[in-house]
Amino acid sequence: MVTQEQFGPVIPLIPFDTEAEAIAAANNSWGGLGGSVWTADADRANSVGARLVCGHVWVNDHGATRLDLRAPFGGMKQSGMGREQGIEGIRAFQDKRSIAHLDEAAAAH
Repeated sequence: MVTQEQFGPVIPLIPFDTEAEAIAAANNSWGGLGGSVWTADADRANSVGARLVCGHVWVNDHGATRLDLRAPFGGMKQSGMGREQGIEGIRAFQDKRSIAHLDEAAAAH
């Protein structure tokens, strides 16, 4: 199992006997920035991708250089620092406030 975060043009390939074993191994880590699913079966890619605990899942590809800038990006667990890009990235810069009026006289002032 790869236990160090990978940077650079490297994709570790690790064989598993079952899909469940691969998903469990991928999710049993300290990080969760991104992952990839490699298969010709789109339904299987969606099923596996939905069960990975990471911020972004690529299908038959891997790399932040091809992210859709409209989609939020960021890691889970100890990877990343919240979300950036997309509406979630904009919301990271917002401060939400609520204003409650107790009665109509207070609302007029």
